[in-house]
Amino acid sequence: MTPLNSPLEVGVRALVLLAESHPQPLDLTQLVALDYLVLHSGEFDGPRSLHPDLPAREGELGRKRELLEQGLLVLIRAGLADLVGSDDGLMYVATENGPTFIEVLEAPYIASLRERAEWALRQYASPAHARSVTHQIINRAATGSASEGAGHG
Repeated sequence: MTPLNSPLEVGVRALVLLAESHPQPLDLTQLVALDYLVLHSGEFDGPRSLHPDLPAREGELGRKRELLEQGLLVLIRAGLADLVGSDDGLMYVATENGPTFIEVLEAPYIASLRERAEWALRQYASPAHARSVTHQIINRAATGSASEGAGHG
């Protein structure tokens, strides 16, 4: 198992987002966009990015959805998240245990995730914002990657 971007790590990031949005549920599209925002917040005039600005970071979106689904299954099996139906389709929500679990984690990385999750949810939580962010990321991949300097990373 790879330690970086494993289903467990992605699941913890998803739980931070779900805990910060609790009791409001989020759909998978929102979670994909918000996870990207949490990691690369500096690109969107937010707090300093947690992950480095690598030239091919936009390619994360393709793999992120699958990893998030796997991570969410881990959370559901652990009783930290649940899948709920709504008029908008299937949504994910933290159980009552989800925010409590995040509260007991004391690692500095978790504190940084929580700060960025709060920022991302405040700025981009709606489904329309999630689609807009996804389009921005895709457009950056199509137009910006070739013009980015080698100094990133």
